[in-house]
Amino acid sequence: MRITTDSGHHSVVRRWLSRLRCANQHTGTGTARIADHQGRTQAAVLIVMLGVLGLASGCATTVTPSRTVSKVVAKGGVYRAATTSFGLSDNLDPTGEDQVGFAFEIYAATLSTLVGFPHGNKMVPELATSIPTPTDNGLTYTFHLRGGIRFAPPVNTEITSSDIAYAFQRINDATLVPQYGYYYDGLIQGLTGTATNPNVKISGISTPNATTIVFHLTHAQGDFLELLAQPAAAPVPQKVAECFLQPGTYGRDMVASGPYMIQGSAAVNISTCATIIPMSGFNPTSHLNLVRNPNYSPSIDGTPDYLNGVEISIDTNASDIFAKIAKGQLDGSIYDIPPAVTVQHYLSSSSLRKEFHSTPLYQSESITMNLAVAPFTNVHVRKAVEWVLDRSSIVTALGGTSVVSLATHVNPPGFAGSLPASYNPYASSGETGDLAKAKAQMKLSTFDPEHDGQCNVKACKGLVFINTTQYQAIDPIVQTDLAKIGIDIVPRVLSETAAFEAIFNVAGLVPMSALGGGGSDYTGANSFAGPNFATSAISGPSACCNYSLVGLTKAQAEKYKVPYPKSGIPSVDSLVNTCSLESGARQDLCFEKLDKVMMTKVVAWAPYMWGHYIVITAPTVTKYVANEIGNSVSLTQMAVDNHVEISS
Repeated sequence: MRITTDSGHHSVVRRWLSRLRCANQHTGTGTARIADHQGRTQAAVLIVMLGVLGLASGCATTVTPSRTVSKVVAKGGVYRAATTSFGLSDNLDPTGEDQVGFAFEIYAATLSTLVGFPHGNKMVPELATSIPTPTDNGLTYTFHLRGGIRFAPPVNTEITSSDIAYAFQRINDATLVPQYGYYYDGLIQGLTGTATNPNVKISGISTPNATTIVFHLTHAQGDFLELLAQPAAAPVPQKVAECFLQPGTYGRDMVASGPYMIQGSAAVNISTCATIIPMSGFNPTSHLNLVRNPNYSPSIDGTPDYLNGVEISIDTNASDIFAKIAKGQLDGSIYDIPPAVTVQHYLSSSSLRKEFHSTPLYQSESITMNLAVAPFTNVHVRKAVEWVLDRSSIVTALGGTSVVSLATHVNPPGFAGSLPASYNPYASSGETGDLAKAKAQMKLSTFDPEHDGQCNVKACKGLVFINTTQYQAIDPIVQTDLAKIGIDIVPRVLSETAAFEAIFNVAGLVPMSALGGGGSDYTGANSFAGPNFATSAISGPSACCNYSLVGLTKAQAEKYKVPYPKSGIPSVDSLVNTCSLESGARQDLCFEKLDKVMMTKVVAWAPYMWGHYIVITAPTVTKYVANEIGNSVSLTQMAVDNHVEISS
C-alpha cells in the first residue's frame, strides 16, 4: 500500500499485530503461502504476548509445538476461560480495535467478511460467492455476495453490499478514531480517513445492487484481499451502528455475522436508538459470553459446530485462573502468562504435559526508543542501547528458551521478507551485551560531553520506561544495563490497556517502552512494516503503532504539539512504498533490506524476544486448536466436554 506524506491522511500497509508468519505474499488467486507463523496481523487474528516470568533456567525444557490436540471430540459444551484483563482498546468495536488484546479471535468467532481464513492459512470466500480476480490492471475488485446470509439477532436481515460499504464508511470517519484505517486510506479511491460522520459515501466503493460490491483502487495492491479479511471490513448494520457515533460505543452492541454472537443479542430492542441497551453478555470490566448465532450456517465456510458457547470472565489474579483450570472449574486459559511454578508443574509431569500447549508465535517484542525525545534523538545513543542489553538474561527472565526465543532483529523469522535468526548485527559473547562497543557508540553522541562512554547530561536521567505485568521481569535487567552507559530509566508497570494508551499518545512522548512489536494482522509482510515504521502510522493524536515516531514530519510535530529535533528524524517511507508495490521474491528481498535498515541505520527498536503462544487446558477440552497463524486459540475449532470429571 503506497504511503503519502503530503497530508495527515496516509495510506500504509497492514499491521503485523497487535502484533508474522507468511512464507510468501498472497497473489490474489485465493491462496496464501504461509509458513506457520503472526498479522498488531495480525490476524483475522489475535495477538497474545506471552512469556513465563521467572521460570528457573533448569526448567527450560524443549516444548513440542502444539497446534491441534484431539481426544474423543465432544459436541456441545461451553469453553470456560478467564483472563486478568480483556486488554481492549475500543470496547470490541471492530472499527477501532487494533489487536491489543485478544479481540481478533473474538471477531473470528463473531464476524464474517467477504473473504477470510476461518481454518488457518487458506483464504476462502465467506460472504462472497468466490474470490475474484482483479481487473483493470489490478485496480478493480468485484464481489458477488451469497444470498440468504443474515445478521444475528436482533437485526436478522439479510446481509447486503450496503452493509459492507457502511463498514468502510465507518473506517473513513475520523471521529470514530479507526485504529487501522491507514491500511485503506489512499488505497481505495475516495477513502481518505477525513470524514466527520459515517454517512459519507466513498467514491471508490459502489453497490450496483444488494449482492454486488465493487472496489476501485488508486494503485494495485497485492494483499488487498487480506485487507478485506480484517474485522473492520465485516458488514455493519447501519440501523444499529448509526446510534453509536462515539469511539468505543458500538462494541457493546456489536451485531454478529459469524458463527457466534454476544449473549443477550436477541433481547435488545433496536426499534429506536433510545431503546438500545448494552447486550447482557458483554461488560468490558467483567465478562464476555458468546452463544451460537441461530442465523449462521456452518456450510458458509465449513466451520464445525462443536461449542455451544464461550464464557470468558475477568479474574485479576492469574494464579487463581490456573488453579481453577487444574480443578476443572475452568476449561482453559486464553491469554495470560502461567506462573513459573505452574509451568514447571505441567512440564515435569507426563500426564499433565498434554494439557500444556506451546505454539511458536511469529511475534516480536522490542524495546522502543522515541526518536523525538532526547537522548534518543541521536542514533549513536540508540546503538549504544542495542549493544549494552543483556538479551540472554532477558530471555531467562521471560521463561527461558522453552517459551521464548532471543530476538536478533525486528521481523520474527519464518515468513516472507524476514531474515533468518542468524542475522544478528549486535551479537555479543553469550548474548550478554558488549559494554565496550556500547560506550564507543555513546562517545560518538552529543550526549556524552565528557567522552567517557556515559550519557552524562540531564536529558539522560529519569526517563519513563512503560511496561506491563507480562514483561515486567525484564525491567531490572534493562535498568541495570542502561545505567552502565549513564541512562537512568524509571520503570512504570501499567495494565495493558493503560500501557498502550500511553504509548499510543503521540503528545505523551513516552521515551521508552518494552512493548514494541507484537504479531501480524494478516499474512503479508506489508502488515509489519508500515504500521510500525511509516509516517502514515502517526495518523492522529492517539495512533497505533509507530511508537518510536519514525518518519515524524515537522508538520506532524506542529500538529500534535511535540518537539522536532534539529537533527531531524529518519524516515523509511520510500522503502516501505517500494516494498509494498513489489511482489514475490523481489518483495521478500525488499522487506529483508528494510529490516536491516531498521536495525543498523534507523535503530528505533531494540528487539529482545520472539515468543510462543501458551495455553493450559483442563481434561474437559477434547479438541484444542491453535490458530495456524500461531497467535491465538481458535474458538471456532475447539471442543469441550463439560461433564468430564477432574481427579483431585
